[in-house]
Amino acid sequence: MTARAVIAVADGVDDLECVTLIDALRRAEIEVIVASIEGRRMITCARGTRLTADAMLIDVLAQRFDLIVLPGGMPGAERLAEHPPLAERVRQQANAGLFFAAIGAAPAVALQHYGVLRQRRMTCYPAVSERLSGCVFIDQPVVVDGNCITSQGASTALEFALVLVEQVLSKAQCRQVAAAMLVP
Repeated sequence: MTARAVIAVADGVDDLECVTLIDALRRAEIEVIVASIEGRRMITCARGTRLTADAMLIDVLAQRFDLIVLPGGMPGAERLAEHPPLAERVRQQANAGLFFAAIGAAPAVALQHYGVLRQRRMTCYPAVSERLSGCVFIDQPVVVDGNCITSQGASTALEFALVLVEQVLSKAQCRQVAAAMLVP
């Protein structure tokens, strides 16, 4: 059975974080659904990259996913934080022990707002770490705490994506994808 992931997107998400996640997870043969919260499939990333989502988030929320991922970037992370159906779905994912992940500003802005970081070790873009409470900020590129995986930002996006592959699939699949991408 193929692993399935949904990447929630909104206007203003970080271009590099978003595209890197989509690409690396698909290289690992994870079924990736890019899902827009915007009421339209076309979104514009923080630096002007236009992406066409595969679906509207509201139409796929009831589906089972092995992984839910939130890219960072501003104001994208704020838009994701303010989307109640996404917040509820991430809480369900967390409570079910399934993987949920976020990078850049999204851990501190969205996951913190959803209430899923309590008592967890995590990381985020350092400049927004002051928004955190009830969790432990770790100044590392990627932090895994059970089913919660977080990362710091654009420069850590590929490492983050490969850790997601390792967690959802296997170390062997992670090594295979990394080798094909010439990751040292």
